[in-house]
Amino acid sequence: MSAFANGLAYEHNGERVSSAAFYAIACDPRRSVAVEACAGAGKTWMLVSRIVRALLDASSNLQPHEILAITFTKKAAGEMRQRLTEWLAAFARATPEELEQELVQRGLTPAHARLRAPALRNLYASVLASGRPVQIRTFHSWFAALLGTAPLAILQSLGLPARYELLEDDAQAVSAVWPRFYKALTDLPEAQQDYFAAVAAHGRFQTEKALTAALARRVEFALADARGVVDGSVPRFDALLPDFAGLQEPEDLLAQSAQRGQLQAAAQALGRASAPTFAAKGAELEQALTQGDMQAAGAALLTQKGEPRKFSDKLADIAQVRAAQELLARVALARSQHDAWQHQQRLARLARILCAEFAALKFERGWIDMNDVERAALVMLSSPVLSGWVQERLDAHIKHLLIDEFQDTNPLQWQALSNWLSGYAGAGGQAPSVFIVGDPKQSIYRFRRAEPQVFRAAQEFVVDGLGGDRLSCDHTRRNAPQVLAAVNQVMAVAQDGGEYEGFRAHSTESSEMGAVLKLPPIPRPGRGEATAQDDEILTWRDSLTTPRELPEETLRTLECRQAAQWLAQQLQAGLPPKDIMVLARKRDRLAVMQEELRALHIPSQQPEKTDLGEAPEVRDIVALLDALVSPSHDLSLAQALKSPLFGVSDAELVQIALLQRQS
Repeated sequence: MSAFANGLAYEHNGERVSSAAFYAIACDPRRSVAVEACAGAGKTWMLVSRIVRALLDASSNLQPHEILAITFTKKAAGEMRQRLTEWLAAFARATPEELEQELVQRGLTPAHARLRAPALRNLYASVLASGRPVQIRTFHSWFAALLGTAPLAILQSLGLPARYELLEDDAQAVSAVWPRFYKALTDLPEAQQDYFAAVAAHGRFQTEKALTAALARRVEFALADARGVVDGSVPRFDALLPDFAGLQEPEDLLAQSAQRGQLQAAAQALGRASAPTFAAKGAELEQALTQGDMQAAGAALLTQKGEPRKFSDKLADIAQVRAAQELLARVALARSQHDAWQHQQRLARLARILCAEFAALKFERGWIDMNDVERAALVMLSSPVLSGWVQERLDAHIKHLLIDEFQDTNPLQWQALSNWLSGYAGAGGQAPSVFIVGDPKQSIYRFRRAEPQVFRAAQEFVVDGLGGDRLSCDHTRRNAPQVLAAVNQVMAVAQDGGEYEGFRAHSTESSEMGAVLKLPPIPRPGRGEATAQDDEILTWRDSLTTPRELPEETLRTLECRQAAQWLAQQLQAGLPPKDIMVLARKRDRLAVMQEELRALHIPSQQPEKTDLGEAPEVRDIVALLDALVSPSHDLSLAQALKSPLFGVSDAELVQIALLQRQS
């Protein structure tokens, strides 16, 4: 018997429940609920159903705009808004029996569904008549609306301009700040030394990569820095290792008489050894001590990895050698810690300068970015006084808060919301009902500072802070059993390896045939092959005519070529192109895949990469308009003729060009 049949796939506060009970709790707008549900469990269906139930609640005297539903992209918000509109329109045309069934699916008893069916039919008209729809927004659009109501004093305290342009993409500002940053370094000798030291230790690329990461998380960096977290995040060596207390440098320990005596005794013990290699190390250590070169002393007794060199246990006074090695290994550990602390301190100082220059640049140009929007929302929603004032300014006391795909929430967004919601309870007011739904396994916005652990914190807040319920669902209505078997196997291995926690095996309602296939691996060049290619790599290559092919690039191309050929076979066998999606860990693989598909005359599209203005069909139309307005633009004319608008072949294009020359 399947887990679904036993009801094992659904849990309420840790107890197994039926699917009907699960969805009844999830859709009840009077409860605060945190739902963790796998792909295909109907997460958005639950959220929109909850909106419908809230609008139907006659006792609440609710206005549509008092419902706030938040998601993460404009596209998702539009789809959610469309689904709600389509449902309400369909309900307005449905029969009483159909309306009752819809309400029963959303958790009402048959008797209650019969009573509320007429109201459900009239719900579309009443929502339209209200004049203000349900708020379905992205986090940033809602936070931006809050910022628009901010008092001037708040903007000034945050260093934001009173009149501003909102940047949805801060790439332009990030690009413009680097020249300012380097100019600032020339005016600050100590900062310049920090930069040169970081580059000398780790390279320019890694240094700029670290600073870019700090700039991307500038709000979190500033908040942590204000509380002393940044400076204290990496301890000094003398704080971590008590026997180094009071020393300026780790190697100063070796200048003390007891420790220097240990090293000299080890040098003498090795010098008396009969083995030439041992005696040589003794002499090397003695010379290093004479010259005061502690780095050379360490190299005499430790390997490059900092591990003790192997000396025979039969060596006389081997214990003295072992003690000296242990001492030097401890100094090496302290040195490593000291280097890490110095590097972290340098980068912290440089990051402060970079963030300050970035803020000054934006202020001068009247720019506010999404980080500023989040920071302002945090300030406004964290203050018990301001949060109430904001609600009045918006003329919308929010009674229901719903957040979709919660696993993509970043810590700053959740901190703003949790502080705001905590303020209701602290003031003795009635907090909105809260509904969050997501799946930590599906977190895809780590590059936008999303943190799946926030989902765990929010679940605890809903249960402990709001007295709500915790639901979990491991049952999908979408995926075939074979697909679920692969998911279960992969996630179980990850959990056994400590890479994931809390995974429960998924089940599926689907009985459709499915399969998980894999193409044969393309072997990487072995070491012997790489060695055999050395002569070829080092030979002269005419860079104007012969492209450089790196092994990794060749392997990537071969893999994509194999996948493209397999897809071509499936298309020839009748598989509809609309049923094919290609996923890759990195976007650069998709570009190679697209090239291989193009070589096989298979059209494809990367929707997340292509802006509307860059879409091929739009560029073709623009080229046509350009050719009509400016007939002398031959390249635009050629592009328009080659496009699907006309479908002129290369041979025909050559003939047109020849005829033009003759005229």
